Amino acid sequence: MKNLLNYQTSEYDCGPVTVLNGIRYLFDREEIYPDIVKFIMLYCMDTYNEAGELCKRGTSKAAMNFITCWLNHFGQVKNFPIHCEHYVGKDVVIAPGSPVTEALEKGGVVLVYLFLEVGHYVLLTGIEGDRVLMFDPFYEEEDDPELDEEYATDEIRFINDQPKKANRSVAIERLNRTTKDYYEMGDFSCREALTMFNTSISPV
Repeated sequence: MKNLLNYQTSEYDCGPVTVLNGIRYLFDREEIYPDIVKFIMLYCMDTYNEAGELCKRGTSKAAMNFITCWLNHFGQVKNFPIHCEHYVGKDVVIAPGSPVTEALEKGGVVLVYLFLEVGHYVLLTGIEGDRVLMFDPFYEEEDDPELDEEYATDEIRFINDQPKKANRSVAIERLNRTTKDYYEMGDFSCREALTMFNTSISPV
């Protein structure tokens, strides 16, 4: 049985929650080793804020690169059918032939770093025409009167009936922008993506 995708518990754990959502999306609950859950939470949220407080600046690119290597090694030694790749810079774009697009077309998922007031991790789960399906772990309610006005655009749509796949549909053109408004990936210097595959289902 596939699990529902999860929302973050604090302001800072979007990184590990999104990696775990990738696992939840790709694998049935019965297939998921508990040590995967343990070590994803352990190795992420590795940064300090300006006041020297641990975890309060989220998850670094270095940690995401490390968890990519760790998951691939885990898959090899446990014969667990997972394969991941970590990309930065100009490889992180939604366009024909890009690693992000190819991963989604092959049935994988992609963790991407974008902006939601601050840097933020979300999970891409599919492409539909000129839009991408996304699960954002930061919980919002569409009818909340205090919902930020940045959501008031057709480029960002709420999805309320696919809790195992997506809670947003976002225009690809918006995601690809080099600015830092809501659901934009920003300048190439700060772009980051982690592709994840269940190799028993999807070719790599």
